[in-house]
This record gives sequence, structure tokens and C-alpha cells, in this order.
Amino acid sequence: MAEPVLSVRNLHVRFRTGDGILHAVKGIDLDVNPGETVAIVGESGSGKSQTMMSVMGLLASNGWAEGSVKYRGDELVGLSPDKLNRYRGSKLTMIFQEPMTSLDPLYRIGDQLALPLTTHGGLSKSKARARAIELLELVRIPDPARRIDAYPHELSGGQRQRVMIAMALANNPDVLIADEPTTALDVTVQAQILELLGDLQKRLGMSIVFITHDLGIVRRFADRTYVMKRGEVVESGITQDIFTAPKHPYTQMLIDAEPTGRKEPVSMNAPLVLDARNIEVQFVLKSGLFGRGSHVLRAVDGVSLSVRAGETVGVVGESGSGKSTLGRAVLKLLPASGTVRFEDRNLMPLDRSGMRPLRRHLQLVFQDPFGSLSPRMTAGEIVTEGLLVHEPSISRKERDRRAAQAFEEVRLDPAWRNRFPHEFSGGQRQRIAIARAMILHPKLVVLDEPTSALDRSVQKEIVELLRDLQQAHGLAYIFISHDLAVVRALSDEIMVMKSGKVVERGTAEEIFDRPKEEYTRDLIAAAFLHERTPGTAPVAGEPLAS
Repeated sequence: MAEPVLSVRNLHVRFRTGDGILHAVKGIDLDVNPGETVAIVGESGSGKSQTMMSVMGLLASNGWAEGSVKYRGDELVGLSPDKLNRYRGSKLTMIFQEPMTSLDPLYRIGDQLALPLTTHGGLSKSKARARAIELLELVRIPDPARRIDAYPHELSGGQRQRVMIAMALANNPDVLIADEPTTALDVTVQAQILELLGDLQKRLGMSIVFITHDLGIVRRFADRTYVMKRGEVVESGITQDIFTAPKHPYTQMLIDAEPTGRKEPVSMNAPLVLDARNIEVQFVLKSGLFGRGSHVLRAVDGVSLSVRAGETVGVVGESGSGKSTLGRAVLKLLPASGTVRFEDRNLMPLDRSGMRPLRRHLQLVFQDPFGSLSPRMTAGEIVTEGLLVHEPSISRKERDRRAAQAFEEVRLDPAWRNRFPHEFSGGQRQRIAIARAMILHPKLVVLDEPTSALDRSVQKEIVELLRDLQQAHGLAYIFISHDLAVVRALSDEIMVMKSGKVVERGTAEEIFDRPKEEYTRDLIAAAFLHERTPGTAPVAGEPLAS
């Protein structure tokens, strides 16, 4: 057998925190052979991302690594940033979990794609731009020659993730580390991205380290798998063997984890919380030299929906379908036309000051938790920030008590209130974002991909938590997601969106059991698991499980 391209031995990763030393990775060994795909799986906080962050020398300033990490025999642990840069971006590259925090909001995506091409590839600006357009086309960004001049905020979450993948692949790396690379993508685009990675791997002989909580992808894509729990590898081996005959109870639990159950239907006599009619959202996109040209993008095109107390309306569709824009429009977080009534009030005539008293009743949980959490505030301060605005008279002690209660509700240790966002895993940060919304006891919550960053076992807990909160407080939910398993478990009614329009709507049973539209059938087909021999790329056009 050939020497491993990447070899990790007795790796420890520690962080200094306000609560003492956090031992995140505890002496693990790991090998990646040339041309193979290795998956690292485990729940949020298991240490899988920090393992690879230490390989890249990208730990937070309060963290450090001990042990050995060798790339083709060269020791990486202890190297200065300048020496590490000889490997990073060319030999070793990484796709990060949260694209909005990795893309600079002040620069066009074309400029950011060109940077690794000019820095590591030595291309001229004109050749780097041409290559950047090719990369955008490879990762299925529509109209790449025009979108190359877009800013990150002008792209959907899935499109931003595809830009990050293009950037990582720019210089044909030897080892690609992919940290939840399809988390923000709908199931049909997942298939395209994994097909792309598989094709590139065959062509370049590239090794891939796949960090994920999505066992469907692992089973279909990985040659070997390492299962991590609380900083340790509890099981490793050939992927097919692990799924067929798991040896550790924790591995069996991960395989069995899946959001289950169906929501109890809401009474037709339940009061109407939100009634939105004929919602339209348009964006004017600049183009041409100095932005002199423009065209109108109709992101939401005449959509209506209503939500009763205790009811959940699921909104599904591919990235760019307008589902997240619709959620923000009904909360009056961006300009829109149409009618939006919250209980007995018409929200459309209200300005910012008029909306402020109603904001506590209308909450939004964002798709990207790290981008919405201030890095300078502790988790407890973040969760109670809304109380300072809407309940300024309560004492600091009472705020802290309610923060502890909110942490318990979202299955986080209340003692972690004094930690900062970077000290949490992606899934833990998402739960902090949910706690921040729920602490105000809202009447309507727009949940924009609230479980996309969570492993399946935690998704199951969050689904149960959202059900319990809804039943206890009569909450109305608009649940936006590309994860159809979660949508089915939570929703009364489901709306399917494509290109800003609703193409189909109905009860969860009608949509999943008797879909009428071909587009809906394609989404559902892409959400179900199909067996594949590990290490083989998906066939072009074949759906992949979420």
C-alpha cells in the first residue's frame, strides 16, 4: 500500500476558555491514502472539525495542537504561518461549513476566486478571471459570466457554498478537506456537487476528507470512515462494514437517528396569526461597465400564505427559489409589495419605529448562525439581547436566570453561558440562535434552515423541542428548509417554491404521498436513500439523499 498522503498521530487539540482548558481532540490517529475519500462523522462537538482545522493550522487564537500531522512525510504541526502557506491553498485546501463568514462582504466573488489563482497558481488577472468563470460554471452557478461580479450577499446560501467549493478547487489540490460542504445545499444540488467532487477526484487523483453529520452521504461517498465522540475515535474502518455491522453503540445510534413522527393537525378554529397575500419582492441587479445596465430579478412572485396559532407551514425548494426571501418579506425585513396582516394589524404601512413593538412577536432564526452571533458577546449575552430591548426593566439576575432556562430548553449546558461563539460547534451555535428567538416567547417564528447545521441525532431533539414549544405556547411556524425529512416531521401544510413562485401546496401527506408536479416529485426522489458502493461518484442526474 502506498504511503498515506496525510498521516495524523496522537493528535490533541486544546482551548483555553473561561471555564478552564477544553480538551477537544484526545490523541487520535488518522490516515488518508492517495485518491481515497475518508469520512469523519460524529455529533456536534465531537471534535471532527477541530481535527481538520488543526491539520490546516487554522485553530482559534486560544487553541493549540500537540502531536504529529504529516503531509507526504512533511511535519505540519509547529510550522509558522508563512511555511504553512506553502501547503495551504495548493496542496491542502478546505471548504468551510459556513460560507458567509468565509467570503469577504466587501469584495466581488470573482475577485475572491481569483486570489488563490494569482497567489498559488501564478495566473495573470485576466487568466484568473477566465478560470474563475470556468469554476463557477463547474459548480453550477447560473450565468457565471455575469454572477462573477456579484457580492456575497447577492447570492443564496447554497450559491455561496458553491463559490467556496470553486475557490477550494481552484488550484487542483492534493487533499481537499470538506467540512459539511453540502449543509447549505438542497438535495438536487448536493447530487451535482458530489458528482463534481467525484469527477475531479478521478481526474486528479485527489484525496478527500469529508466531515459531515449526513450519514447518507457518507455511505454513498466514502471509502473509509472514522466515527468520533467527545474528541475520540470510537470506531473506524471500511464504510460498508461500519454500516453493515457497526461495533460501537454510538455508531449504531448515529445510523438509527432520523426525525420521526408526524405533527398533530391544528384546529381550523385556531386564530389566524399571519395572513400574507400576493407578496412580491424584486431586486434590481446592476450589470455592464460601471453598473450602467440593470435587470430586474423577481425573487418572490405573487405568493400568498396564512399561518394559524399552533400551525407549521413548511416552505421547500432549491437554492434561489425565493423561500428565504419570502420569510424575510412577511417579517418586513426587506421591501416587498402585497398585504401582510399580523393578527389584526396590517404591517405594510408601518415604518421601522412602528414595527419595533411587534418585533418580539415576530422572530427569525437565521440559516447561518455564526454570521448572526456577535463574536464579542458571550452566548448568554447573545440569548438575552432581545430582553434588553423589549423588557428593559428586568434585573440582570433575572436575565441570567432566563438565559439558563433557554439554554436548557435547547439542550445546552447552562454553564456554557459565559463562552463565546467560536468556542461552540456549528450545531451548538444554531441552538444558541434558536434560544435567542424563543426567549421572547414570540407568536410567529420564521425558521430558516434551523437544522441544516445539525447532526441527525440533534435534529431529532430540535424537532421534538420545536413541537413541544409550539404546543405549549401556540406558536405559529414558517419552516424553510431543503431537508424534506425534517419538513415532513414538522409541517401541517407544505408549499413548494421554484423561481419565486409556488408550484404546489398541500398537506404533508398530499405532498409526499401524492405529489402532482414533476418538480415536487424530483425533490422527493432526491430525498430518499439509494445504496451505492463507497468511493464511486454519483451518476450524472441521479438524485442523492439529504
